[in-house]
Amino acid sequence: MHILVTGGCGYVGTLLVQSLLEQEINVTVVDAMWFGNFLNDHPRLTQVKEDILNIDSIPMKNVDCIIHLANIANDPSGDLDSKLTWEVNVLATKLLVEKAISYGVKQFIYASSGSVYGVKSEENVTEDLCLVPLTDYNKTKMISERVLLSYTKNIVVQCIRPATVCGYSPRMRLDLSVNMLTMQALTKQKITVFGGDQTRPNIHIQDLVRVYHHFISTGDKYPGIFNAGFENFSILEIAQTISNRIPSDIIVTESNDPRSYRLNSDKLLNTGFCPQYGVSNSIEEIIAAFENGVLKDEDKYYNLRMMKTFVGSQN
Repeated sequence: MHILVTGGCGYVGTLLVQSLLEQEINVTVVDAMWFGNFLNDHPRLTQVKEDILNIDSIPMKNVDCIIHLANIANDPSGDLDSKLTWEVNVLATKLLVEKAISYGVKQFIYASSGSVYGVKSEENVTEDLCLVPLTDYNKTKMISERVLLSYTKNIVVQCIRPATVCGYSPRMRLDLSVNMLTMQALTKQKITVFGGDQTRPNIHIQDLVRVYHHFISTGDKYPGIFNAGFENFSILEIAQTISNRIPSDIIVTESNDPRSYRLNSDKLLNTGFCPQYGVSNSIEEIIAAFENGVLKDEDKYYNLRMMKTFVGSQN
């Protein structure tokens, strides 16, 4: 089997590519590598440093499946350059799926986002609820889903809506709630919570990798849209869990981010997927990486800080 992974050098992509190679799958990674490259060389791995908008430079010969992870990720980074966000997150998706169809690719797995739901009062946010995206990032994810679903007569499409991802990766991100608050506790013995009452769903990075493997292995059996999140906690509950593990003061301040929702992933669970990790595992992984000197609180682990440097150099 041959899988093309866009964004394969990213936070999730790095672990996903490693796991695919362990299963003796041939992998091609296409990534602009704005945030570096933590992949090791491998005889079954082809790495292409390229902007995904340069569609003619993206190899698809003999590719069976595409896992499309590449995007301008998170709300602040998306707001930094709206035009770039829409081009990378939507236009590139359209170009990719059209080229995939022309090359006979059988399956297209898309990394959408649970944030497309916006603010929801329902006890369980399921895939059939209306979408109310609040930011450019959320909106581009919604539109990309609709673009992809318009091609389902020509290719198997699975849109995964992950919860907020947590846990350790060699290409680390410290701008995600569990990761960020854990690092604050480790470095400052203080955790700053904005608002606190907002409920956010979470998924461990290893479980998200397992979700992608699940859909690769099931092929065309389960097309469509799937939520992927298994622990719904308020931001304050996350902070308290971390503080119980790393004694820290919790400082609650006002927030201008109203997003709050409880993700229901029964549809995914009913396909046979079973999560194996959680927020507590993420906290322990980050503590271990920090204490071993592998992980420090550095700008390179924050997308917005790096994006400001990149976007500034383009202007």
